[in-house]
Amino acid sequence: MKTGSDGWSAWEVIGVRDGEGDSAEWVFSAAPDAVRAARSLVRRTLGEWRLDSVEDIAALLVSELVTNALRHATGPIGVRVVRGPDGVAGVLLVEVSDPLPDPPRERAARPDDEDGRGLQLVASAARRWGTRPGEAGKTVWFELSLPR
Repeated sequence: MKTGSDGWSAWEVIGVRDGEGDSAEWVFSAAPDAVRAARSLVRRTLGEWRLDSVEDIAALLVSELVTNALRHATGPIGVRVVRGPDGVAGVLLVEVSDPLPDPPRERAARPDDEDGRGLQLVASAARRWGTRPGEAGKTVWFELSLPR
């Protein structure tokens, strides 16, 4: 197993597609290390794009959504980041896809619960968020406002 300079294992990323400088996309195997690898790659990409102001929150929300995908679905997990989607300046779109067609459900976590807060966190931190069905599963997405 190879290890990259930022600590993630090369075999954890099973697909990479870079766009025209405004998007990046990865596919991870459904393994616990996918969370760390996704967080690291999102951080690195946002750093390269000089979007340091949203790096922490984007990495946190990606961690939550990839963790949800690992808990509830099997199979590959896709992560995509898009700067200025559909020509909308000042927005970062982040998507996490998995093969489970059921949309996530927001729930009220009790004070002693150790889980159940991920979607609440996404809803409170993101500009907008939602889900959409895919050909084989679903995508949970969120948008963050970028400084001008």
